[in-house]
Amino acid sequence: MTAASPPAAVLVAAIALVATPAAATPRGVAAPDVVLTGDITGQDHQTYREAPFTVPAGVTRITLRFEYDRSAHTVIDLGLLDPERFRGWSGGSKSLVTIAPSDATPSYLPGPVVAGRWRLLMGVPNARPGSRSHYTARIWFDRGDRHAATDAATPPPLRTGWGWYRGDLHMHGAHSDGSCASQSGVRVPCPTFRTVEAAAAARLDFIALSDHNTVSQMDDIRELQPWFDKLLLMPATEITTFHGHIQAIGLRRFVDFRLGTPHVPTMAALADDAAKAGAILSINHADLPSGELCMGCGWTAPGTPYDRLAAIEVVNAKNAEGPLSGFAFWYARLNEGHHLTGIGGSDSHDPDAPDGRAPVGRPTTVVHARELSEEAIIEGIRSGDVFIDVEGKPGRLLEVEAEAGATHASMGGTIALGEGALTLDIHAAGVDGGVVEIVHKGQPLPETMPVSGADARTRVTLLREQACGWVAVNIRDGKGAPLLVGNPVYVECR
Repeated sequence: MTAASPPAAVLVAAIALVATPAAATPRGVAAPDVVLTGDITGQDHQTYREAPFTVPAGVTRITLRFEYDRSAHTVIDLGLLDPERFRGWSGGSKSLVTIAPSDATPSYLPGPVVAGRWRLLMGVPNARPGSRSHYTARIWFDRGDRHAATDAATPPPLRTGWGWYRGDLHMHGAHSDGSCASQSGVRVPCPTFRTVEAAAAARLDFIALSDHNTVSQMDDIRELQPWFDKLLLMPATEITTFHGHIQAIGLRRFVDFRLGTPHVPTMAALADDAAKAGAILSINHADLPSGELCMGCGWTAPGTPYDRLAAIEVVNAKNAEGPLSGFAFWYARLNEGHHLTGIGGSDSHDPDAPDGRAPVGRPTTVVHARELSEEAIIEGIRSGDVFIDVEGKPGRLLEVEAEAGATHASMGGTIALGEGALTLDIHAAGVDGGVVEIVHKGQPLPETMPVSGADARTRVTLLREQACGWVAVNIRDGKGAPLLVGNPVYVECR
C-alpha cells in the first residue's frame, strides 16, 4: 500500500514502444518493451508521483532500469505496484529492479507477473524550487521464448578476457536438503550464504546453486550476487526423477521434474522444456546405485536424447574411481558417438563438510571461457574445453592441443586425421610427480609419461589406430589416483 495522491499529483508519463539509445541498453539486450519518460520539478518536492504502464498477458518477468538527472540535487525514490498489490519499495538504493515468480530484486516481492495496469511509484524527498529533473524508465518483458527481461537483469561479466575459470556445478542448501550446524550446534536447513562463503574461501570463480526440483534459490542469488562480486552465482536445479537426477544449469524458470507423467511424458519433453528455460542439461552421478538410501540416484531414464544434453557429471564428490564414479557411463556414451562434456561437482549438502565429506569445490570443474559470465561459462561447457580438478587445488592446469597436419583442435574440438599421425601437446601445471595417461575410446594406452616440474609440457605422437574416434588426457599421481581429468578431442579418420 502507499499514501494516496491527489489527482493533480499523478504524473501521466509518456509511454512509447521505441528503441533505446545504445548507451542506455545493456550489452546484448533487446530494445525495451516500454519506455516511460517525464520530469520532476520543484513543485514535486515531498510528493509521490505515479507513472502507469501496461503489462500484457503471458509475461513471466519484468525488469526495469531507471535513470534521472541528479544535477539539480533532485532525489527520486522508487517503488512498484501491480494491478492487485504493492510489489516493493527500494527508495534511492537501486536503479535496476526485476520481478518474476521465482525471484526478485531485494526489497521487491517475487510472484506472478499479473497482466494489467502497473504503476511505477516515485517518491520525491527533495526537489529544489525552480528545478527540473528528467527521468527515463526502460522496461523489458519475458514472454514465451523471449527473455529480454532476464537479459536486462543479468549483471555484467565479473571478469573479462579468456581464461581458465574454476567452479563447482553441484551443491545444495536450505532450499532443498542441505543442512549445517546452527550457532547453537543444532542441525538446521543451511542458509545459501554459508555455501557461497565456502565457495569464495575455496577460491572458486563460479558456482551453480542447484537445489532439488525448485528455483526458489534464485531469490538468494539476487540478494547475494552484488556482494560476492568476484564469484559468479549461477542458477541451476537438480531435476530429481524416479529414473535419475539431471542438472539444469543456467535456467531462467522452473522446469517440471515429473518424468513419466502427462506433465513430462518423456525425456525429450523434459529436454525441450529445459531448452526453452535457457538451461543446459548434465546427468548427475549416473552410476550411483538406486535404492532406499538414494532412490533414483542412478541414471535409468528410458529414451534419453543424449544429443540434446551438454554434459555428464563424471566425478561426484570424492567418487573419482571405481564403480561409483561416472567414467564408465561417460565413456560408453562417447563410444556411441555422443559429444558430452565431462564435468564434476561436490554435491555439497553441508559447507562445513563434516565426517570427511567432500567440501565445496572438490572436485572443481575448470572451464576455458571468454569471460566470467553465466553465458560464457555455459558456452565453455558446451565447447568441451574443460577439465576436472579432482582434488580442487587452485593452480592446477591441463591444456591439450591436438595437431594433424595444418589443423588444430583443443579439448572438445573435432579434428580430421588423414594418413599421418596425431600429435598432442599437453600442458600440465601443479601436478609435479604425476604421470600423463592417454585414453583412446575409453581404454588407457599402456605408455605413460612423467610430469616433471611445476609447469610441464609434453608432446605425444599417436598412430591412427591409437587416435581414431576420440582421445583424452588424464593426469594421475604416483599411486595411480586421478588428479586431472581431461575432455576428449574427437578424431575423424578419413
